[in-house]
Amino acid sequence: MLKQYSRIIITLFLLTGCASKKEKFEDYVFKTKSEELKYQAAYDKALKLWNIPYTEEDVKTSFGTAHVVIAGPKNAKALVLLHGMDASSTMWYPNIKVMAKNHRIYAIDFIMEPNKSNLTSKALSTEEIAVFYNEVFNYYKLKKFDIVAASRGGWIATLLATQKTNSIDKIVLLSPAQTFKFIDQVGKTTSAIMLKLFPSEKKFGKTLNTFSTHPENISRIYKRQFYLANKYAKSNSSMLKMHPFSNKDLESIKNPVLVLIGDKDVINSEESLERAQKFLVNSKTKMIKDAGHFLTIDQPKVVNDAIINFLD
Repeated sequence: MLKQYSRIIITLFLLTGCASKKEKFEDYVFKTKSEELKYQAAYDKALKLWNIPYTEEDVKTSFGTAHVVIAGPKNAKALVLLHGMDASSTMWYPNIKVMAKNHRIYAIDFIMEPNKSNLTSKALSTEEIAVFYNEVFNYYKLKKFDIVAASRGGWIATLLATQKTNSIDKIVLLSPAQTFKFIDQVGKTTSAIMLKLFPSEKKFGKTLNTFSTHPENISRIYKRQFYLANKYAKSNSSMLKMHPFSNKDLESIKNPVLVLIGDKDVINSEESLERAQKFLVNSKTKMIKDAGHFLTIDQPKVVNDAIINFLD
């Protein structure tokens, strides 16, 4: 067990760019302005894949600006979207039309990743990550809102739900990373590590094949943005802070929670669903067939139907 845990820590250490306590916020931005502009142009193209009306806003926080993409009926119940690692809010393009039909969408870019949010402070602690999101929620005066969150976003949503005072109603966790257990198949995630260390189109393709059962479903436009996120921007140390939640923490969450994972996910397994069922007092779980970690892309209709049925 100790040996396995050590392998996981080493993997995460490499995956997050050999982070140290002395990291400065400059480590989290693009190396050159031209690279940042090239990435943001790809982001803009990918966001158009939403194919619905949307607006973009920058919200000032204590740590920099949060970029928020807003869509859906103005008077509908608020639904916050928290994306996966390096994926940005554009990742929701296979799902957004269904989710925005009866919800007011607030898709928030994580401030310590390549996207349109802008970190102007040192690296955020776990407590500061929660403060960052709560400042955005407070800015929009969100009350009794729902959350749909993927991968790293799922861990953040769970963190927010453990707080004694929160205004969250229903939560959907889509293969939440490091939430119920450590990475399930560490060896198979080495493609992502190598992509971070030595980015190339070939390694990117291997990574997509590892995390998706149907990489052919991924839009060429989105692939370009996702690749540039891995090529140009350094990863951050925040994943090192992501430890599975304790039984006590999970039991403290009284919200209705839906947990979905793919049957071929390399991050989670049946054990994740078992822990969710045992310790989340108001939970539903489902294994999505023929889906990997990118289950929103692998099986969009099945996932969309499950989300909407749960939220409605």
